[in-house]
Amino acid sequence: MKLSEYLTLAEVIRSDSAKRLGIDNMPGAVEIESLKAIGINVYDKIRTHFRCPIYVSSGYRSKRLNRALNGSATLSQHCKGEALDLDQDGSPHGVTNKEVFDYIKQNINFDQLIWEMGTDSNPDWVHVSYKKVGNRKQVLRAMKLKGSTVYVPF
Repeated sequence: MKLSEYLTLAEVIRSDSAKRLGIDNMPGAVEIESLKAIGINVYDKIRTHFRCPIYVSSGYRSKRLNRALNGSATLSQHCKGEALDLDQDGSPHGVTNKEVFDYIKQNINFDQLIWEMGTDSNPDWVHVSYKKVGNRKQVLRAMKLKGSTVYVPF
């Protein structure tokens, strides 16, 4: 099923963890509508700009899957179909995670944009979320501090 011009449902529900744990990771109708919105308003714009595949490392996560991964089943925008993690590491197309992050920050309406771990020059991946209403344009950096993940303003 196509969610938008360039994004498919198969891409956003793919999860090795769900397969390994035997967890159904199929979204409901409400979540599919949210996935369509982030596909059209965020993903397709990135894909069109860079004119190459943009890799989704994590998209929709069922509440059960997110709990199994020690995430919040009530707060995570991944569980609502509102978030994508994008990762260009290893891409043969020459587009970096930093370039994706910078493009989103400067050109796209979003709720949350997170520079996930990595170095000062390139994040390990980019988290972006989008809500149909009330996007905050919050930009954060995730890093490890004493073994815990902390989020600080970018």
